[in-house]
Amino acid sequence: MSREGDVKISALGDPGPERRTQLTRARVMEAAIELADRDGLESISMRKLAQELGVEAMSLYTHVRNKKDLLDGMTDAVLGQIPTAVDGAGWKASLRQLVLAARGVMLRHPWAPGAVQQQSTPGPAALTYVDTVLGILREGGFSVAQTHHALHLLGSRLLGFTQDVFDDSGDLAPEAVAGLVRQLGASHPYVVEMAVAVTHDGALGGCDDGAEFAFTLDFILDGLSRLQGGPAES
Repeated sequence: MSREGDVKISALGDPGPERRTQLTRARVMEAAIELADRDGLESISMRKLAQELGVEAMSLYTHVRNKKDLLDGMTDAVLGQIPTAVDGAGWKASLRQLVLAARGVMLRHPWAPGAVQQQSTPGPAALTYVDTVLGILREGGFSVAQTHHALHLLGSRLLGFTQDVFDDSGDLAPEAVAGLVRQLGASHPYVVEMAVAVTHDGALGGCDDGAEFAFTLDFILDGLSRLQGGPAES
C-alpha cells in the first residue's frame, strides 16, 4: 500500500490523545487533585494540567470556565469524598464521626484547607455536607438558634481542620531550646515554658496534632450538650 494510503488510515484510525483520554469535568478535577496532592496547590495551572492529561490547554475550557472554576471544582470534589452516612448513637457520636472523617480527607489532601478558605460560594458537595451537619443537630434536639451557634463554635473544625494561633508541633533540638531560654527567658517566661514543655525533653512531649484536634472537638461537643440544656452524652 502506498505511503499516502498509510497516512490516510492512520489519520482515520488513530483517535488522538484527547479522544483516548475521554475528557470530562470529573476527569479534569481528578487529575487536578492528583497534581495538587503531589506538587501543591501552587503547581496548578491550565497549561500544567493539560500536560498531565495529555491534551491541549484549550480543551480544558470545555469543562472549566477558568482557573477559579477549576479550584472551586477541585475543592468541592474533595469535600465530596467525606462520607456523610453516620451510624453514631445520638447527635454527639454522629457529629464526632462525621468531623473526624472530614479530617481524614483533609489529611490526604493537605492543600484543601487553604482552598476551602478561599472559596466564596459553596459547591454542591459542600452544601450536602453542611446540610448533613445541620440535620444531625436539628434531629438531635437543637433549636435553629442553637444550631446556628454550634456552626460558629465549631467553625472550620466541621471540615476537619483548624488554624491554630501558633505551631508547636516541632521538636526543638537541645541547643535550640538553650538558645530560646537565653534570648527570651527573662522577657517572655511563659512562652519559653511552653516551648520547652513540648520538646522531647520537656514535660508534655511532642505535640500530637490529631490528638489535640480530637481533644478540642470533644470539648466543644460537651459544651454543646450544655447549650442544649441537658446532660452531656457519654
